[in-house]
Amino acid sequence: MVSFMEANPQVNVEIAGHTDNIGSDAVNKKLSQQRANKVVEYLTGKGIDRRRLNAVGYGEERPIVSNDDEVMGREINRRVEFIVKE
Repeated sequence: MVSFMEANPQVNVEIAGHTDNIGSDAVNKKLSQQRANKVVEYLTGKGIDRRRLNAVGYGEERPIVSNDDEVMGREINRRVEFIVKE
């Protein structure tokens, strides 16, 4: 991601944090925001301008698979996505 952003200085990125559905909505929202913030910290530490990054915590709102199964569900839903904006 660092190489991509260095090569494409016109690109901004949303860092989207997600969780599974274990825990309260409030806790999951906070955890997902912290997850996204850590990625922003990493990227800015590598020299990416903070103004090009937007960290958003979605909590459990946007699962990509069912949360019924630990390996094939909840684990996959605990993630960070990069959404490229121009």
